[in-house]
Amino acid sequence: MKTYEMLYILDAAVSDEGKEAFVKKFEDIVVSSNGKVVSTDKWGVKKLAYPIKYKHDGFYVLMTFEADSSAVKELDRVAGLSSEVLRRVITVKN
Repeated sequence: MKTYEMLYILDAAVSDEGKEAFVKKFEDIVVSSNGKVVSTDKWGVKKLAYPIKYKHDGFYVLMTFEADSSAVKELDRVAGLSSEVLRRVITVKN
């Protein structure tokens, strides 16, 4: 298994319960794929460098996890389908 980092930006207008639900949802995808979540850092609401979908603020979350490539594909697929996720990027951590 490799170690990955997923940085994603949620719409700042989502409620606190909604944000926690997204964090848990992404962590559950990793765990259900026999992976392990190393850490989840919630950076909070920050101003975006440029507007995304007419939004100027976003809630940043950095999740570090160990998993197989199937978990990465599933995370990317689910994040892409969620309209509350403004941007996401998954990278291999060296």
